[in-house]
Amino acid sequence: MAEDPPLHVVLYHPEIPQNTGNIGRLCVGVHVRLHVVHPIGFSMSERAVRRAGLDYWKHVDLVEHLTEQDFWGWAAGRRVFLLSTHATTPYTQPTYREGDVRETKGLPEDVKASHPMLRIPMDGPVRSLNLSNSVAVVVYAALQDVRSSLF
Repeated sequence: MAEDPPLHVVLYHPEIPQNTGNIGRLCVGVHVRLHVVHPIGFSMSERAVRRAGLDYWKHVDLVEHLTEQDFWGWAAGRRVFLLSTHATTPYTQPTYREGDVRETKGLPEDVKASHPMLRIPMDGPVRSLNLSNSVAVVVYAALQDVRSSLF
């Protein structure tokens, strides 16, 4: 595993390979570590990702957590932000720090109650953005705080 990256993105039980692939591409492009918490709804074997056209997947700084407990053990002591359409705090409010973690899929209520929840404001008639779009919005906002030299 490479040195600690500026940020971490977590996919909690991802179900859609295309979203995971797009998020992996983003992570490669900005040197962010991707964490995937099992179980997942598809195969991430080398053959499966190659078949899906994810030729950059070998470059993803990927950590797979086989259980939720494994992930929360790793995350202990880190700031973890959850994204939710039901949150009241906009994703632009926190000042992000190196090592922060963004979770990107619905979690159990007890977990939601113990971590800050952020939202991406929307004014149109849609319920939510595509997962990979949401991750990109928040990752780039966080990078402005932790890697301002990119901007």
